[in-house]
Amino acid sequence: MRSPGQEPPPFVLASASPARLRLLEQAGLHPIVLVSGVDEESIEGALRNDPVPDVALALARAKAEAVVELAPAGALVLGCDSIFEVDGVRLGKPPTPEEALRRWQRIRGKAGTLHTGHLLIDTTTGTSAGETVSTTVEMVNADDEEIADYIATGEPLQVAGGFTLDGIGAPYVAGITGDPGNVIGVSLPAVRRLCQCLGRAWPDVRG
Repeated sequence: MRSPGQEPPPFVLASASPARLRLLEQAGLHPIVLVSGVDEESIEGALRNDPVPDVALALARAKAEAVVELAPAGALVLGCDSIFEVDGVRLGKPPTPEEALRRWQRIRGKAGTLHTGHLLIDTTTGTSAGETVSTTVEMVNADDEEIADYIATGEPLQVAGGFTLDGIGAPYVAGITGDPGNVIGVSLPAVRRLCQCLGRAWPDVRG
């Protein structure tokens, strides 16, 4: 346990996701954001035959490792990446509105799985721990007009699978089975488990 008056270790989030940052802040952390700039498409392409949970974890690892040298001394560095899988097809962020429409036409009225890889590095020891959390998401059977209206907001182009649970897309999510935070972008129970794996008690990390 941390000594009285001792500050918690710096906590770095290797992601530009405002939703991930918000969840971590709501849990009592004060993350420093360092965007990795990792070429996700190249990594996914190289791992196209691997199971989706493994790909999500590999992307999370790449993001965390990309910013380790920039992190403050003694920091914990968290990398995350999400992939939505429907009928065996991987769906990251849609690159264009046209692709977002095609993806929504594929997923409406169906259930898919949102896989989020989490990789935590302790820069003090150089050790790391990782975990992929998978949550089932059931989508409503939205018609083309509703889908087009949602895509016009621009939100679907910013997130894996082309939808959010905590934003404009929330009315189109019929239900979930599993960790809702994982769908938003980060599983807080998973982050706690990873801290414990690295010998860091959650109250000491949270501050």
